[in-house]
Amino acid sequence: MHLINFKELSGKELSELVDLGLEVKQNPKKYLKTFLGKSAALVFQKTSTRTRVSFEVAMTQLGGHALFIDWRSTNFTLADIGDEIQYLSRNVDCIMARLLYNADLLKMAAASRVPVINGCDEKYHPSQALADLITIKEKHGKLKGAKLVYIGVHNNVTNSLIEGCTKTGVKLTTVTPIFNEAARNEELLAEAEKTGLWESTLDVKKAVKDADFVYTDTWIDMEFFTDPKFVQEKEKRIKLMMPYQINAQLLKGCAPYIMHDMPIHRGYEISAEAIQNPKSVIYEQAENRLYSAKAIFLKLMGA
Repeated sequence: MHLINFKELSGKELSELVDLGLEVKQNPKKYLKTFLGKSAALVFQKTSTRTRVSFEVAMTQLGGHALFIDWRSTNFTLADIGDEIQYLSRNVDCIMARLLYNADLLKMAAASRVPVINGCDEKYHPSQALADLITIKEKHGKLKGAKLVYIGVHNNVTNSLIEGCTKTGVKLTTVTPIFNEAARNEELLAEAEKTGLWESTLDVKKAVKDADFVYTDTWIDMEFFTDPKFVQEKEKRIKLMMPYQINAQLLKGCAPYIMHDMPIHRGYEISAEAIQNPKSVIYEQAENRLYSAKAIFLKLMGA
């Protein structure tokens, strides 16, 4: 079994994965030797902080070994992905890959003898969305009926949140003035609409009014934020998106938990005071990436 997105998981299975994440968080010692003698390859084509730390520490704390593989310093830059994965999967028990393109991840999964985990591509970010659901259940007590508002660019995280929320009973409203075309998945959106749990609006003030959680993400993909070629697009996005910044003015009269998947661009998608707000759970949410990673390893590696 691979984890490319949440499409193949039922709502029950995804909810069980959330509960497993909470279980390993509460009882870490119980799982210390689960993967003794096993290894996971962590392949990174994109830069990372949380994904690398969470999956590497997760495998270590589960008793196994995590092998960091930098795409740029290996033959992945030269050879066919399928050939490299045919080799790699004969040496490890699981592969986590953080890639630029979902199409390449699918090639990996097709060639691999072991489970492949999507550590983020341009279409999905399931390990992040799982950590988000863990955070929501931890703070709200249950997933079903919780109200989450996502404000920002419709991207890979948005897709995984839509899948994850509609499968577990979370009411999700997205406020996304910009749609990242690389993330577009009409089938996913059509399935979500059928559930009645997802809606999209540009009325941000109305959307946050009765929200339990308000969530934002960077307006510009991290690989483009300092790219000189992206300057004009960056300025265009900032001008369009500033009215949607999470700040004290937007949240006046309501008190939702504040979420952000990091890295944060302070003063852009979120203000400094919102980050430090007593209802901010941003760093707890980031910590939960560790328990998300552990839950995924445990499920896919048959423990």
